[in-house]
Amino acid sequence: MSHTKVLPLLEADGQGAAPCCPPLTERPMTAEEAETAARMFKALGDPVRLRLFSAVASHEGGEACVCDISDVGVSQPTVSHHLKKLKEAGLLTSERRGTWVYYRVQPSVLAAMGKLLALPTAA
Repeated sequence: MSHTKVLPLLEADGQGAAPCCPPLTERPMTAEEAETAARMFKALGDPVRLRLFSAVASHEGGEACVCDISDVGVSQPTVSHHLKKLKEAGLLTSERRGTWVYYRVQPSVLAAMGKLLALPTAA
């Protein structure tokens, strides 16, 4: 049984996904919004996970085979563990192709993260 909880992303004004939560400067978060955002930031709070997330996000074509991103200074089982944590937080998706697993960061996730931390623009 899986205990995976994916971050909810909502469609916004035709410009992609809205964050799970309002921008931090808009209003105080609800308890549920804070839980959702905390899962995301907790997953990215580990340097190895942040490197793996960055490797996937910056990889040519927007996806990376685990065989191409494993060189982060830890063993392969540890890489798999960290990738699993990033998937559980809703930050990555994966697809098995033959013997390899390919990971992708959904553009809506990057947009949601950016909107959450965005400062209001001057009018």
